[in-house]
Amino acid sequence: MASRNSTTATVFILTGISATPQLQVPLFLVFLGIYGLTVAGNLGIITLTSLDSRLHTPMYFFLRHLAIINLGNSTVIAPKMLITFVVKKNTILYYECAIQLGGFLFFIVSEVILLSVMAYDRYVAICKPLTYMMVVSPRLCHLLVGVTYFYGFSTAVVVSPCVFSMSYCSSNVINHFYCDIAPVLALSCSDTYIPETIVFVSAATNLVLSLVAVIVSYFNIVLSILKMHSSEGRKKAFSTCASHMMAVTVFYGTLLFMYVQPQTSHSLDTDKMASVFYTLVIPMLNPMIYSLRNKDVKAALKRFMTNPCYSFQPI
Repeated sequence: MASRNSTTATVFILTGISATPQLQVPLFLVFLGIYGLTVAGNLGIITLTSLDSRLHTPMYFFLRHLAIINLGNSTVIAPKMLITFVVKKNTILYYECAIQLGGFLFFIVSEVILLSVMAYDRYVAICKPLTYMMVVSPRLCHLLVGVTYFYGFSTAVVVSPCVFSMSYCSSNVINHFYCDIAPVLALSCSDTYIPETIVFVSAATNLVLSLVAVIVSYFNIVLSILKMHSSEGRKKAFSTCASHMMAVTVFYGTLLFMYVQPQTSHSLDTDKMASVFYTLVIPMLNPMIYSLRNKDVKAALKRFMTNPCYSFQPI
């Protein structure tokens, strides 16, 4: 792998989260537990919102797809990361690395878009309650989710090939626990200006537009709640969007911490910690946020545990 003309990297080595031998087993157990909770929680949300006829509403339709995205995002990252803790040298093939990056981009961009869609759903539900079911129709729900997945897929098929069109002919050690853009491009012996520009423009556009949509939606939601005369009405309106507000705050807070911090304090080690949060911790937390603070989900779970066949109709 000494020169571009002689050999190009066909295998990469993932360093993982920590190289300290004493931490490998404890970290393996911690992240195995996190991934196990992520799978159980998101599969639970998917199952309940799919089978319970009382959860066949736009809000839970979007929640089901958020759970699918969270489950997919973790599954793209976690299994390969867990191997890092039990082998001395965790290798990943060149094309496997490209596919992993593409999968990560698909799910993370889809999540960014879907969170803004869910904010719009809450805006219509609270600010225009009389026309909610007519505006947020099943057709619009499927259209919005279809656009979300299409946009995520389009980003993945543009950015991932762009990153892996570069030549990698020096070091093949990726200082990360998965094939992320920055640590991969750091190994390139080509001019990375074009892929870095494409990545920056794409990330900035996705983050800013989605964040603006969320802020505008919740600004109007807050105004509508404040105009309500009944304290009970205000409490009920707030409770319908509290879980989503919490999930949005945690997700965007992590992304902003990662991308808005000064370059002087920016490092790949910092990126690792932020990446752990939005690829593994947030997908684990979201089912808890939406179930523990949601009476409908808790009631559906209770019905399912009591009698799995009662009041359940597959969609």
